[in-house]
Amino acid sequence: MTDTHPPSACDPVTIGLVSVSDRASGGVYPDQGIPALQDWLARALRNPVTWVTRLIPDEQDGISATLRELVDAAHCDLVLTTGGTGPAPRDVTPEATLAVAHKEMPGFGEQMRQISLRFVPTAILSRQVAVIRGKTLIINLPGQPKAIAETLQGLPEASPPAHGIFAAVPYCIDLIGGPYLETDEALCKAFRPKSALRPTRP
Repeated sequence: MTDTHPPSACDPVTIGLVSVSDRASGGVYPDQGIPALQDWLARALRNPVTWVTRLIPDEQDGISATLRELVDAAHCDLVLTTGGTGPAPRDVTPEATLAVAHKEMPGFGEQMRQISLRFVPTAILSRQVAVIRGKTLIINLPGQPKAIAETLQGLPEASPPAHGIFAAVPYCIDLIGGPYLETDEALCKAFRPKSALRPTRP
């Protein structure tokens, strides 16, 4: 468990992190996806977090099985994947994610591509999806650490600024019955309607 704030201050949350890569899972090179995800989330969230991590190859059935395990057995509130979202034959993370979905949340993928298009025209080749399974939100993220941070945090200094996808994650998790996520507003301000806000904690 990683806990950077007093345990009583915020709801505990369990987060699954999945890096999908044939070569990293085979030991050809070190995985960069999980460390990048964990670093950003640990700074963005005020909640005490239990991390559940998986480094797996690009196999559709294996990815789907991992996602089902993280949701159904490990009871993760949020699952983030990285890798395997391009057009290459071995890129099957979106298909594996949709296979376990109860609901699709297309706005997340749309916004990630909009952010990435600020930098590279090949962002239109990215196929990230987001879905809900039970009371868990599952989001496919890009494979590169820099792109992971940009899509989560957004581009607040850009002209015009671009909202990051994580600003919508806490309220989404509220709506599906998960814990109340609180963020460090200096990094990422969660958006909720006024009626959904809890009193500010110290």
